Amino acid sequence: MTAAAALTVTATGPASTIQDLGRPGWFSSGIGVSGAADRRSHALANRLVGNRDTAATIECLLGGLTLQATAPVAVAVTGAPAPITVDGTPMGHATVIRLRAGQTLRLGMAAAGLWVYVAVRGGIDVTPVLGSRGRDTMSGLGPDPLSTGMRLPIGDDRERSIELDVAPVAAIGTDPVVAHVILGPRDDWFTEPQDLFVGWWEISDRTDRIGARLNRDPDFPALSRRNDKELPTEGMPLGAIQVPPSGEPVIFLADHPITGGYPVIGTVIDDHLDRVAQARPGQHIIFRAV
Repeated sequence: MTAAAALTVTATGPASTIQDLGRPGWFSSGIGVSGAADRRSHALANRLVGNRDTAATIECLLGGLTLQATAPVAVAVTGAPAPITVDGTPMGHATVIRLRAGQTLRLGMAAAGLWVYVAVRGGIDVTPVLGSRGRDTMSGLGPDPLSTGMRLPIGDDRERSIELDVAPVAAIGTDPVVAHVILGPRDDWFTEPQDLFVGWWEISDRTDRIGARLNRDPDFPALSRRNDKELPTEGMPLGAIQVPPSGEPVIFLADHPITGGYPVIGTVIDDHLDRVAQARPGQHIIFRAV
């Protein structure tokens, strides 16, 4: 790979940003970790092309991204199963794709899931901000979202040789997402906190990288508070289920605020957060108590 190797953006899709594993260690300055919404898909794409997990990838909402290589490069596409073509030829999901100079990679629109990840061997080599190359959409830190004509330099963030051509991974579908939850610390602020686990919730169309907002079917009980006092601002971890006065929970995701004033009824366990991040509007989520 030459120093001039790069990817040129010729179409961005609905929204595309550069992401890595975030910028931990800045809570005292009011800055959250951020990073890839679906960390497993980000890491898998990097591992397929021999990068470190920390290398920067492109995170694309639904698909629609088009990239042209300026030199021979190896790329991999994971996450939501967007159709992939190179100069019109279909390519496989979660496979190593070798592009020649001038070839164009196109993503169609995924029929399931939200976030598509594109890794290139060497990583996207933009300037880090506070130790991360990722975009925090809430604070505005990090590189600008991708735009047409943008040239993305490729670095040398390789860790190993490319040892396989395809990774067999479970498909991201439209079935209900099951997420395990640890109740607390403010479950005692609710009349019946166990109502969180009754029936299912629906992902709202207001879901984004900050949080998965949930709607409630009228056949199932809403969450009602027994304590209407004002809650002092307190820390909010990744996966916290915060319940505003409307009673419709928000599961905090990658770009969530690090403090909040509404009670947290529980927290989704870390192992289940990637699947929650991939749930799209209209999809059901079922909570199970740990």
